[in-house]
Amino acid sequence: MAEVTDVPAIARRAVAEAEVGMTQETLSAIVDGTAPKGDVLSVAELAGIMAGKRTFELIPLAHVAALSQLVVNAVPERAASAVRIRVETAAVGSTGVEMEALTAAAVAALTVYDMVRGIEPGAVVRSVRLVSSSADGFEEWRRPAAPPDSGRPPKGVRVAGRIVPSGPGGGPPFRPAPRKRAP
Repeated sequence: MAEVTDVPAIARRAVAEAEVGMTQETLSAIVDGTAPKGDVLSVAELAGIMAGKRTFELIPLAHVAALSQLVVNAVPERAASAVRIRVETAAVGSTGVEMEALTAAAVAALTVYDMVRGIEPGAVVRSVRLVSSSADGFEEWRRPAAPPDSGRPPKGVRVAGRIVPSGPGGGPPFRPAPRKRAP
């Protein structure tokens, strides 16, 4: 655990997000309120709040943060066929509140998955990430905008033990190499 005795208490904020991808049918069940386990969005928001407040019990060596704000929003997004979770945390203290935001986002996403897995076990929790972090008197950190997804790995990235070649137009589409059969 980091020593924070001599660190001054200052205002700190963090924003985190997570996403749960699913079929349009499952998303419709959430929006229409017909999911078998009940109100998915409200339960996920509550679970995120509960987890964010208990981060110090879940993450080894995390400090206790006296949160002054912990807001969890779970919003269905038809275009992405997903539920997007956004968490905002704030506190005045000696340590940041990034872990509280990330924990709340992750647990809210896991709750969405748990509540829809009976109708879609293939739902996917993805993109748990810190969006921004700030502390008074220090430069704010923001996640750079993501480039559009081309459906293939970026140039020079190692995929399945191979480096994706770069070429004109970013290289060929990624295709796994055929497997050789043992004689």
